[in-house]
Amino acid sequence: MQPHLRQLILLTAAGSVGIATLGACASLNKTERGAIIGAATGGAIGAAVGSKNGGTARGAIVGAAVGGAAGAIIGHRMERQAKELEQNIAGATVERVGEGIEVTFASGLLYDFDSYALKPTARENLRELAASLDKYPGTELLIVGHTDSQGTDDYNQRLSEQRARAAADFLASQGVTRSRLRAVGLGEGEPKAANDSEAGRSQNRRVEVAIYAGEALKAEARRQAGS
Repeated sequence: MQPHLRQLILLTAAGSVGIATLGACASLNKTERGAIIGAATGGAIGAAVGSKNGGTARGAIVGAAVGGAAGAIIGHRMERQAKELEQNIAGATVERVGEGIEVTFASGLLYDFDSYALKPTARENLRELAASLDKYPGTELLIVGHTDSQGTDDYNQRLSEQRARAAADFLASQGVTRSRLRAVGLGEGEPKAANDSEAGRSQNRRVEVAIYAGEALKAEARRQAGS
């Protein structure tokens, strides 16, 4: 690991990371920026694991895991929440990942082309997500914006940040506590498919929401597990 990357991870590991932090990392490549985000939200080990198994959002979930009986309690709770989200949020992909949940929205579901203004259907979907977060307190969210490779790297980075922030702002307007929300953009840095076809590019234009246990929920699960 490069020295400047190690220093930034240490600086961000104790708290949240946001758009300003990424702006300070402009000299880093996309992999390094992703590692910093993962370190701040889910732990450096989790970020490394996640980068090999689906990206920064999954890395945050993996890094937040507690394991053992407490992890099983958290996982059972997440299973119930995931089933409800799958039923209530039209068009989104809801996946259980370890002790958390990953919700993926195609960007076309949330925004018009070249825009970060939320569509009416997007607002309804995010209202359902906010209602679920109210029903299942104690979790934290990492909202990650992604683009395809069309356009410049700087433009895509900025658009991904704006889209992630717009989703976080709307959730906050629906009563989700700001301290539960982190919004970052990775531009074209974590593609799910090749960008040489429209089908591939459409997969890459997305917003991922990682839902994982916060410290209070972890502590409660440990108490229930007697550990």
